[in-house]
Amino acid sequence: MSFFTDLAHQYIDGDWRPGKGSWDIIDFNPFNGEKLASIPVATAEEVDQAYRAAERAQQAWADTNPYARRTVLEKALRIVEEREPQIAEAIVAELGGTHLKAGFELHLAKEFLREAIQLALRPAGQILPSPTEGKENRVYRVPVGVVGVISPFNFPFLLSLKSVAPALALGNAVVLKPHQNTPICGGTLLAKVFEDAGLPPGLLNVVVTDIAEIGDTLLEHPVPQVISFTGSDKVGRHVATVCAANLKRVVLELGGNSALIVLDDADVDYAVDAAVFSRYVHQGQVCMAANRILVDRAVEAEFTEKFVAKVASLTVGDPADPATQIGPLINSSQAESVSRLVDETVESGATALLHGRADGNLVSPSVLTGLPADSPVLQQEIFGPVALLVPFDGEDEAVRIANDTPYGLSGAVHTGNIERGVRVGQRIHTGMIHINDGTVHDEPIVPFGGEKSSGLGRLNGESMVEAFTTQKWISVQHGRSQFPF
Repeated sequence: MSFFTDLAHQYIDGDWRPGKGSWDIIDFNPFNGEKLASIPVATAEEVDQAYRAAERAQQAWADTNPYARRTVLEKALRIVEEREPQIAEAIVAELGGTHLKAGFELHLAKEFLREAIQLALRPAGQILPSPTEGKENRVYRVPVGVVGVISPFNFPFLLSLKSVAPALALGNAVVLKPHQNTPICGGTLLAKVFEDAGLPPGLLNVVVTDIAEIGDTLLEHPVPQVISFTGSDKVGRHVATVCAANLKRVVLELGGNSALIVLDDADVDYAVDAAVFSRYVHQGQVCMAANRILVDRAVEAEFTEKFVAKVASLTVGDPADPATQIGPLINSSQAESVSRLVDETVESGATALLHGRADGNLVSPSVLTGLPADSPVLQQEIFGPVALLVPFDGEDEAVRIANDTPYGLSGAVHTGNIERGVRVGQRIHTGMIHINDGTVHDEPIVPFGGEKSSGLGRLNGESMVEAFTTQKWISVQHGRSQFPF
């Protein structure tokens, strides 16, 4: 796999080099266990070198004409388009994504790059009135400086790009740390794309490392002014705590426990299709996935029969096979955790309409119903192919159950009456909700983010300007101020 070995390096200040750590991060294919690459970890010293390189390069980049910055991003988009088959193969190999999933991720990545191209020209200043005679108030939008980005394993190319490209477009420099399970697709692949697009050295640095090696250096370092983190709420809380202690801004895109609600007047067949995709896309390893599927008792029997039949028909296997719909989970720890959770939930009183089993990292789908109201699994994010069917009586109970979670990321409502769906959606405490659709959506100009334990801040569109720039007030006194002494 020369593609992987060629990119199995740190990328610091435009230099491809091995890390100086005493151990290696091994990049495995999660389906067949093939070793894709071995990367010596970056040390805390190298993280410092990356941030210092970013700091040195950033001011000249901020001073660069935004049209010139835009040209680099345009070249990056063309490179992604030209290399799309190769990148798709890498997604299949490194994270066990199916061909469908790889296509979905790359489609979104290109859309977000197109939006980032426009962002280069987006920041606008203001001239504001003053109560002081002769004074002019100018408010400038300026880059924050250096942004630290920490990306996850499930959509690594997209979710790294989603912060990296806008931050660069707006005049910042970036240090990116990809997840250890996806160091290429989430890290050095992006570095190669932007290097080939002509991005000057130092503006994008990629450090492949682990907290066991560097501790909180990535967060505590004095250079970055903003940390953009996508991952679990447990780690997100730690990121937020460390950044608050160091007076750094954070953007946190965390986990979810989304509910897809099927009301009594829903198109049941369509709702089944939406629910199956929302729960099982990329083996359920999606923060927006429909963990809980709430079904009105009036249509429960019909929905359940059709849902179970469709789930049972899903093809589980090698993600390299175009016919596969359910590939492997990212690693053995995750596969064992999901299997154990299903077993424990059934032992505690739930009924398994389908009881998925693990075969290596492949975990076949489970469908559980009859869960006790106090079942812990109803409160948590399940990063695997497990659906929870929960019946309800009427809208009020559906809203109560949907809101009975510490999370608030996405959701969906299925109904024959769109305005009824909107009214129900307005009562759900979540950052995003979709009427007569799935729960898994992301669009370049629509604010993306969650409430409660699902995160802080928003990404996409104008939210990127808020995230990666700051405001600077410069006043001009055209006359003479009067001072009291």
